[in-house]
Amino acid sequence: MRTYHYFWLLFWVSLSRQSSSILLSKRTSGFPENPKVLDLSRSNLKELNRSKRSWMWNQFFLLEEYTGSDYQYVGKLHSDQDRGDGSLKYILSGDGAGDLFIINENTGDIQATRRLDREEKPVYILRAQAINKRTGRPVEPESEFIIKIHDINDNEPLFTKDIYNASVPEMSDVGTFVVQVTATDADDPTYGNSARVVYSILQGQPYFSVESESGIIKTALLNMDRENREQYQVVIQAKDMGGQMGGLSGTTTVNITLTDVNDNPPRFPQSAYQFKIPESAPLESPIGRIKASDADIGQNAEMEYNIIEGDGSEMFGIVTDKETQEGIVMVKKALDFEKKRQFTLKVEASNPHVDPRFLYMGPFKDSTTVRILVEDVDEPPVFTRPAYILEVKEDVPINTIIGAVTARDPDIVKNPIKYSVDRHTDMDRIFNIDTGNGSIFTSKLLDRETLLWHNISVIASEINNPKESSRVPVFIKVLDVNDNAPEFAMFYETFVCENARAEQLIQTLSAVDKDDSFGGHKFSFSLAPEVASTSNFTIQDNRDNTAGIFTRKSRYNRHDMSMYLLPVVISDNDYPIQSSTETVTIRVCACDQRGKMLSCNAEALIHPTGLSTGALIAILLCIIILLVTVVLFAALRRQRKKEPLIISKEDIRDNIVSYNDEGGGEEDTQAFDIGTLRNPEAIEDNKLRRDIVPEALFIPRRTPVVRDNTDVRDFISQRLKENDTDPTAPPYDSLATYAYEGNGSVAESLSSLESVTTDGDQDYDYLSDWGPRFKKLADMYGGAESDKDS
Repeated sequence: MRTYHYFWLLFWVSLSRQSSSILLSKRTSGFPENPKVLDLSRSNLKELNRSKRSWMWNQFFLLEEYTGSDYQYVGKLHSDQDRGDGSLKYILSGDGAGDLFIINENTGDIQATRRLDREEKPVYILRAQAINKRTGRPVEPESEFIIKIHDINDNEPLFTKDIYNASVPEMSDVGTFVVQVTATDADDPTYGNSARVVYSILQGQPYFSVESESGIIKTALLNMDRENREQYQVVIQAKDMGGQMGGLSGTTTVNITLTDVNDNPPRFPQSAYQFKIPESAPLESPIGRIKASDADIGQNAEMEYNIIEGDGSEMFGIVTDKETQEGIVMVKKALDFEKKRQFTLKVEASNPHVDPRFLYMGPFKDSTTVRILVEDVDEPPVFTRPAYILEVKEDVPINTIIGAVTARDPDIVKNPIKYSVDRHTDMDRIFNIDTGNGSIFTSKLLDRETLLWHNISVIASEINNPKESSRVPVFIKVLDVNDNAPEFAMFYETFVCENARAEQLIQTLSAVDKDDSFGGHKFSFSLAPEVASTSNFTIQDNRDNTAGIFTRKSRYNRHDMSMYLLPVVISDNDYPIQSSTETVTIRVCACDQRGKMLSCNAEALIHPTGLSTGALIAILLCIIILLVTVVLFAALRRQRKKEPLIISKEDIRDNIVSYNDEGGGEEDTQAFDIGTLRNPEAIEDNKLRRDIVPEALFIPRRTPVVRDNTDVRDFISQRLKENDTDPTAPPYDSLATYAYEGNGSVAESLSSLESVTTDGDQDYDYLSDWGPRFKKLADMYGGAESDKDS
């Protein structure tokens, strides 16, 4: 059914002179009148006139989504000044004027040119005016009116999300909140029920429900178990028009996941487990794994394992693998098959995180039995002690037994054991051991003063299986015996003045002893018996391990006796008593009145500043050797300069001498006998020399062309190849390197081989132009002419 609303807008303008006219207007019931009073000014009057204009109504209503083929009629504008003679023209401006809304300028009819959508724009504000066609002036002021679009239900509700994801704990009570969904309707909420949305559930019953007004989804079934079903898909519908027939609707999907709670206790799948472990297993090594199953996940499935009883609770332990939630049984103490071969444990698994709501379902723990069998292995021998400390006196003879070590085979078979000393710990082979009973004895003499402790290792191995061996450290302490005589703490050399008095102290002596003394050393000093009565000096023992040398007479004469050697006997008080005779050198010197030494007959004890005789002799010998070396070097240089480069012009052998290189140079006198090589002709093109860079270029001299001698070339090539491949050949210049230079060389051949083929002497003056590198050749060959002339 199509409804047309016609709205008439009449403009009436009345001019009055000093009075007001009655407003004449047609009104339609249901809309308020809107009187407006405007002051108008006429151009042909000089006085002000008051005018009134009245509207039928100031707004039009237009339905959206018009589907007719013709333009949709909106309303009509009309002015009281319009007498129907066509003198007025109506003009429309504002929102959509001329495009969306058009007006018949003669009749004032307004039409919409296309279908309108309230959701795009609900209100249009336009302005209308009547204009005199002849003058082009407005007959009334511009008036504003509104076109309001009436809504129809043309938009379905839309959810804010296409898919909702939500979660709720399992075993939740009925009515537990899950999630709230929201749908919006673009229709006008103030007009009818087009935008009133009602929610309902299309899929997901009987597990969940939705509140029709709020869209809140709640649980609808008691004790939903995640372990039975974890994922639910719920479809919610939102329908406008309050859910009535003909309303538009939209749907969304809600994916609901049941989250886990700890409602399942752990359970062992087996009542007993059995593992085997060799007795040689190291500590903390794993034996096996057990696992209690739990239908829960995450934190609710975490486990704690404990050994609650059993005969092996001290020998074994159990830890939890946090990744796999398994219990790992491990070795805590060393196992011994010969002592105990089987252990039984009772292991309990429990959940550390328990939910009090589900304690009624039973204890959240379980237990199982673990049986461990110890396997026998061939073990190495075991020493009775972890280390041995032995003591031996340093004066024991060789092959003296100083102690013994003992080891046993822990296996049941009790294999025989062989003992040996690890020679890496006894490189000098001072000790040895009896391979059968483990007795350790000396194989060399000992000396405590050289080495107090000897640390060796003894190896015990099974005779039937030498790979099974063990070792133990043996610490041997060498005990001291009194085998060293005391001696002077230092070398004593003193002097006595010629004018010395009797009983005058000239030197204090002290002694040391290499032996050890727990009670402290006690030394005694005395003169040797053979000089005790005839000596000019006496010894006084101070009883504190020191002694003093005193003069027995007054006045000594250095011309009669310049030096005395005084033998002193030093003895200790240990057992056996050891003594030694030490000698003190006493020189007779001239002294001043205060006893200060001035000079001695022999070399003074305190040398004056200067060099000794021995040092002077050594310096003189060095100077002589240096002079002899310089003279010999100069003589060799002089003889080398006199020796000519070529001994005889008739000798066709040649020594190839090279300069500015790293070869033997002038020292190289080992050359080939090339008497058979006359003048080999090269077949190479003209090339400059590569071994030197001449300072000035010159025109090379041409040598007579002779026949090609292939034998010579082959000979030279063979020699070159031999020298190049010989790794022991020194880097001397030889014919193999320089004797064959090719045809047309700038420098040509420096050899004198070609000299025998020429009738006359050659001119070597051009060598002087080659620079300092060829100065020696220029001097030798250029000077030959002057020598011959003279």
